[in-house]
Amino acid sequence: MTWMTVVAWIAGGMLGIAALLCVVRAALGPSMPNRAVAIDVLVAVLVGGLGVEAAYNRHTDTLPILVVLSLVGMVGSVSIARFATGDEPDESDEAERSDGRGGFAGGAEGSG
Repeated sequence: MTWMTVVAWIAGGMLGIAALLCVVRAALGPSMPNRAVAIDVLVAVLVGGLGVEAAYNRHTDTLPILVVLSLVGMVGSVSIARFATGDEPDESDEAERSDGRGGFAGGAEGSG
């Protein structure tokens, strides 16, 4: 048994426990944000598990899957955070964009 095998088993066990706790939190979470965070952490645990598997077997076949899962996790976190805060653009923001005032691309503040 090599050191790599020992480290892979320890990491796999820790990631398995983390995944189990995430599933429990997602099932029992008292609110929707708690469940959303648990699912987001579960995606991160899956990315870690695939990374451990790729390192143990010394291949890069799972690299595209890791990238896609990371992007899905990031987009999901951002969309849930925006949904949870209720941050939607108001009419004043829309008027400034259509006027050409405001923003970073040479608005009224930068011309003076």
